[in-house]
Amino acid sequence: QGQLVESGGGLVQPGESLTLSCAASGFTFKYYALSWYRQAQGKDRELVASILSDGGEIIGSGSWKGRFTISRDNDKATAYLAMTHLPPEDTAMYTCSARGQYGNTRTDFWGQGTQVPVSS
Repeated sequence: QGQLVESGGGLVQPGESLTLSCAASGFTFKYYALSWYRQAQGKDRELVASILSDGGEIIGSGSWKGRFTISRDNDKATAYLAMTHLPPEDTAMYTCSARGQYGNTRTDFWGQGTQVPVSS
């Protein structure tokens, strides 16, 4: 079964930067689109960014635009989310997702998430 494991989360002070990692196993990573989502307490889950199998990027509509960068390393089967100039409003659970499609059949995998508290 496919599995995703996020890492790199933890307390960060406002204005600082942080890079999250998403390590994949159990499926052919290079054929899957990778996405980062986040969900703050009491708020709906929102799409932060996606990166396609060919490297194309889709950035979600939010205050992070211009500050967050998504990337992937197919040799390491790992996706990344580089976050800069973090304000307290970026505090959330950040979760990685992989999506693959074969014909009309779609397969999704989800990680458990990593907490990012932005606080002084």
